Parts: sequence; structure tokens; C-alpha cells
Amino acid sequence: MSTSTVELTSTPSLPAIYASAAKDAGRRRFSRTSSGVTGALPDTRYRLRAITASAERLTAYQHLVGEPAADRLPACFVHVLSFPVAMSLMAASDFPLPLMGMVHLDNRIDQFAPIVLGEAIDIDCRANHLRAHHRGTQVDVTATARVGGTVRWHSRSTYLAKGVFLDDDDRQTVPRPEFEPPTPTGLWALPGDIGRRYARVSGDYNPIHLSSAGAKLLGFRRAIAHGMYLAARAVAASDVRHWDAMTQQVSFGSPAIVPGRVAFAAQPNERGEEAGAEESRARVDYVGWNAKSGRKHFSGSIIHN
Repeated sequence: MSTSTVELTSTPSLPAIYASAAKDAGRRRFSRTSSGVTGALPDTRYRLRAITASAERLTAYQHLVGEPAADRLPACFVHVLSFPVAMSLMAASDFPLPLMGMVHLDNRIDQFAPIVLGEAIDIDCRANHLRAHHRGTQVDVTATARVGGTVRWHSRSTYLAKGVFLDDDDRQTVPRPEFEPPTPTGLWALPGDIGRRYARVSGDYNPIHLSSAGAKLLGFRRAIAHGMYLAARAVAASDVRHWDAMTQQVSFGSPAIVPGRVAFAAQPNERGEEAGAEESRARVDYVGWNAKSGRKHFSGSIIHN
């Protein structure tokens, strides 16, 4: 069976997608629909052609996450451009998991070559690898960015639908390793409106990031910082903007409640040529944690390719 393609003619509206998903979540609660997952992932590709970023939006994003103004699109900014396409896929009626309440667990970005302001970008998104998690069901959503037919960028985002289990679930509890905070290299003060400020540059108006009232509707006691804002800020603080090709990986832990303070540490790791091929590449490892409680919010690495 061949993969079908949904050709989008314009960038989908994230607020409209969230509003529709909220209505669907309300219907699910009212009808007491079973929390089991029986459907398979659709073999469908969502595509949006010729996306271009405005200079104003790019500059505002760079300023917010701590990147200097430049014509190169940060790798996490390309994720912002691809996200509405991915959301359209996850909001479709044949997608087996509920969109509202989905938790972002991990993100990997492979940048093969920089994308520059003004270049037209074609985005493809697909979902795959539906599998059990001890707290629900997880799925990978991949996005590919092409310029002139050449792949410049690829990402894999892993999401968790909490409390929604596969019918043949064989989930196992995975022990969480102990975290010992390192010596911080920075301290970030996150204001209470950082979610709204990130929404204005990213277009992602997820209610859990906008206000405590919205967050409480989805099980959080207060608004939380957006994971991809934290990831983008970590990359900016790691000073790798001169790398043309790189792999960025981040795993998210305890949510960062706002307002709040995040302690951050970045550790450059220059390997010698006598090491193996993977270890010989320059890399930066980083981690962010709650400055008061010591709970880890995120950790990741950036590897020069």
C-alpha cells in the first residue's frame, strides 16, 4: 500500500487546531470513550510547499532565545516552521491518539546544511513507531525540510499520550536514574509571560504555556515553559551557531513552572582523533534543572557532523 499525501495549501492555524482538539477532548470525556488504542497509524504524509520565514519573525525569535540576529535559520526555528504541519497530521480524524494533553518527551534534529532567510522550504511530516510507554502510548512524528529538492534538515519528535494505552500493551516501568546537578554555567530567570512571548514568535498557543488557568485544565498547577523554547535557548547558550551540520538531541523531564529559575550547564567536549568516529566529533552536552529543588527539566547534546 502506497503512502498517501495531503497537500496543504497554506500554513495551518495552530489556535484553530487547539480549539478543535479541545472540543474533541470534551466529547471524549462526556461520552466516556474507552482509553484503549486500537487503530494503527495512518500511512499518510502531510506536505506544505514553499514556506518562507519573515525577517521580522526570525529576528524576534532569535532575540527571545538568545541567538544573535543572522540570516541563518536556527535549527529549532525550522522546527517552529514545521510544527503546524505536524499538528495537522496529529489533529486528523484518523490519528489514533488524542492531541490535547500530548506530552513532548524527546526531540532530535539533524541539520545537514544551513537554511537561509528567503529560501523556500518544503516540509513533509509523517507519524510512525506507535508503541507502549509505562504512562500511556508514545509516537514519533518526523519532519523533513527540503530546499530545491535537497534535504537540509530532519527532525524526530517523540510524544506521549498519557493514560491512553495500547490494547496489547506490554508496558514496563523504567527506573529514573538519579540526577546530580553539575556546577552551573548560567542561571535563567523565566518570567511568568514567557509562554505567551514564545507563542507570539512561534505561533504555538498551547494553553499549558499561556496561563495558570489554561494549564490547570490540562493537569498542571501553573503555566509551564515550552520545551522547545528551553531547547532553543540551550543551543544558543552552547555557542554552536558556526556549525553548518550538526545533530541536536534533547530529552524533557520535569516541567519548568513559570515564573521560575532554571540553572543551566553546558560542557564542551572536544575528542581526540584517536577516539572512535562518533567520539572524535566535537560536541556539547547540556542540562537544565530547577535552581531550588534540583529537579531536572531537560538534558541534551549537540554533535558537530
